[in-house]
Amino acid sequence: MRKASAALGSALFLVLVSGSAAVLVPWWLTGGWRAGHWWLPLRLLGLLPLVAGAVVILVAFARFALEGLGTPAPVAPPARLVVSGPYRYVRNPIYVAVVAVLVGQGLLLARPVLFAYAAGAWVLTWAFVRWYEEPGLARRFGADYERYRSAVPAWCPRRAPRPGA
Repeated sequence: MRKASAALGSALFLVLVSGSAAVLVPWWLTGGWRAGHWWLPLRLLGLLPLVAGAVVILVAFARFALEGLGTPAPVAPPARLVVSGPYRYVRNPIYVAVVAVLVGQGLLLARPVLFAYAAGAWVLTWAFVRWYEEPGLARRFGADYERYRSAVPAWCPRRAPRPGA
């Protein structure tokens, strides 16, 4: 896949899938972004995971297109294993970042339903990664993926990049 088509495919997947999960569903769950009434400093704290998560999502999607020459979508996977950028700290930065965005929205809007949604989203992505994504990556990238998998945690980002990155 060429970089241009990989970038277009990644952008489309970003809008349709991540956009639905992190924007459309929370909008629906909150009745159109209606906020609750919590202590304002606690609500503003939600901006930290929300903004950080959004940045990580954008950077990770760009890495898929520009370095992996593919998309995060299973129908157009990357040709190369992506292990740079946020992937040096955690194997699943997009999923972790989406959950961070949802938690940030929950705080910012003072809506507990978004915390429940974030927990459900994490369980579903964990299952998807465990039983679909990881076996597929092991088949496609073999020893390279196994070395990466043993060096970088799946869900809890490490403080320093993986050795040699």
